[in-house]
Amino acid sequence: MSVPTDAQRMEKIVSLCKRRGFIFQSSEIYGGLNGAWDYGPLGVELKRNLKNYWWRVMVHERDDVLGMDGAILTHPAVLKASGHVEGFSDPMTDCRTCKAHLRADQLVEKKGVKQCPNCGGKDLTETRQFNLMFETHVGAAAEEGSIAYLRPETAQSIFVQFKNILEVSRKKLPFGIAQIGKAFRNEINPRNFTFRSREFEQMELEYFCRAEEGMKWLDYWLNERLKFYENIGIPRDRLHARQVPDEERAFYSKGTYDIEYEFPFGTQELEGVAYRTDYDLLQHQKASGKSLEYFDDETKQRFVPHVIEPSAGVDRTILALICDAYAEDQVPDEKGNMETRIVLRLHPRMAPIKCGVFPLLKNKEQLVTKAKEIVALLRPQMTVFYDESGAIGRRYRRQDEIGTPFAVTVDFETLGEKDPALLDTVTLRDRDSMKQERVEIGDLPAILRERIA
Repeated sequence: MSVPTDAQRMEKIVSLCKRRGFIFQSSEIYGGLNGAWDYGPLGVELKRNLKNYWWRVMVHERDDVLGMDGAILTHPAVLKASGHVEGFSDPMTDCRTCKAHLRADQLVEKKGVKQCPNCGGKDLTETRQFNLMFETHVGAAAEEGSIAYLRPETAQSIFVQFKNILEVSRKKLPFGIAQIGKAFRNEINPRNFTFRSREFEQMELEYFCRAEEGMKWLDYWLNERLKFYENIGIPRDRLHARQVPDEERAFYSKGTYDIEYEFPFGTQELEGVAYRTDYDLLQHQKASGKSLEYFDDETKQRFVPHVIEPSAGVDRTILALICDAYAEDQVPDEKGNMETRIVLRLHPRMAPIKCGVFPLLKNKEQLVTKAKEIVALLRPQMTVFYDESGAIGRRYRRQDEIGTPFAVTVDFETLGEKDPALLDTVTLRDRDSMKQERVEIGDLPAILRERIA
């Protein structure tokens, strides 16, 4: 298997994402909106599979986690209490040569002189703080009292609804509140395709516990999250659990791990697992004047819980899945000549299309009819793609390129024309090994369900 250089590999991945309908530049026909992306027909299925599996693992399969869905528009008092209004900023500088806006930590230093990474210019403005939040106005008049913000993270809506959810659920510590949703940050310089964007989606859990158990749960959730990535097809040897040193952690954190992945453009953070102590609840309790304490029925004590936060990026995880799955194989074509096969080796549970169904010939009515019957059989249980156009080898290649793990071919054996014993059997092909086997049509749903799970 050939592996392109990292820059070439990333270029090919971006090209594939557009060519096959995974990810498009937002507003592309108008020149594009920097830092915003639209997910096409295959991308939205991949994204839905990831979010559904996260929700299944984090909420449905557990007794100690509940879900919520908070509003994107956020009251300024919430973000003032959390520290975002005053402190959610990045250091920014401008290059006077090429007019680029740059994060100060992106500058290149040569012989002790900082330079623009784009043009090499040395004429830079003084560093200043740039607030990353998107400000908007609520109501008919744009005035100071109407200011609101697009939320920069999903966590704060969980904290401000903590007491309501506690009261309606009657949960005992430890327990968590999970949320999947959009967040917005006015990044100075979005980059690396979808990795750093201005509009993105988070999968976030706030897990509330007693102070004396905080470090135990921090380690527990780190291990759980590493297992999650392995279970969606990202190998453990390409993941790194980096313990964030004291000087890099938020002042209120007692411990943080960054789960990093080896992208083609470098090793970067996929998810943070942070022990945020009781900082957020205390801040909102103080600012709102409303009690956010937990009452322990057994000890009769009231206290503000501590919290562990595993926070993952949906878009970053999608990008990691595609980067990890992308491969180029040298395989023989139908004439025996070697050709390059582009294949996405996505885990079956993540693949946008689970199975392709093909009649061997499109001008043989019985084959087409039987193939469409199989589509109708499978479609209620999984995503299926029907294709009757082109040589069967070409159809296999098209499905390999979008990550479809299985393909069913209806041929003359299916009709019993060559061997009556093979009546109502089909060829089931595996994407990764390219091996084929004969299976009964009636057994197909169960076989595929087992291999996709």
